[in-house]
Amino acid sequence: MTHVSLNQDPFRAIADPNRRKMLDLMLTEERTVGFLADELGIAQPSVSQHMQVLRLAGLVDARAEGRRTFYNVRAADLRSVVDWIAKYEVFWSERLDALEDHLSQMKT
Repeated sequence: MTHVSLNQDPFRAIADPNRRKMLDLMLTEERTVGFLADELGIAQPSVSQHMQVLRLAGLVDARAEGRRTFYNVRAADLRSVVDWIAKYEVFWSERLDALEDHLSQMKT
């Protein structure tokens, strides 16, 4: 069994609301730390730390251009999160269908 650092865990990476907002902001185009800091109203060093967590989790790529670094989302690496959540979608869908059936039977 291989050891996975907490920094490489996509679940940990998306647990923070600021990191989720950053991913949302980078979904349509690449962004700089300065842009993300301005949009979120947090300091650039904080954004850089968040970006490090996202990079280590494999959720973003970085591209250097002069003194600036541009980040973009690697959405494919969120597949493990999507697959895990999908099990619960089935669970809740089945439960809600059963509740709907029960309520329909109560009305008759």
